[in-house]
Amino acid sequence: MTKLLLFGYGNPGRGDDSLGPLLVESIQQLSFLHIVKLVDMQLLIEHATDLTGFEQILFVDADVSCEAPFEFSTITAEKDSSYTSHRLSPAALLFIYEHIYRCNAPPSCLLRIRGYHFELGSNLSTEAHANLHAALRYVQNTLMGFHPST
Repeated sequence: MTKLLLFGYGNPGRGDDSLGPLLVESIQQLSFLHIVKLVDMQLLIEHATDLTGFEQILFVDADVSCEAPFEFSTITAEKDSSYTSHRLSPAALLFIYEHIYRCNAPPSCLLRIRGYHFELGSNLSTEAHANLHAALRYVQNTLMGFHPST
């Protein structure tokens, strides 16, 4: 059974906003067992069903406000202001999961990779590309240490 969900989200048509999906696609080329990779443009309420059956979830997104090259943090279910908005936060998605399934959401983390240019039609910036590689090294080392329970 698969135990870890690696969920990258962002719009590939908006330059550095593609950092989440790019990291997941890079990991996809490696052979890590017990890991499911999921990519989408944004988090949606419907994604609560995708969180079932995992021991841990790692959300990956671009962020213009975090420190370079990236910030890693644990997150918990929380009904925040995004709960009813068009753009859902990972914490709000976990809250929805708990509301639907009436149980605790899997332990979750958020990796925010520093982005700079999010204009429609722009390419990945040089700075974001460097941050992506730093985050990729971090995730590879983290995943190598992930041993699902049996």
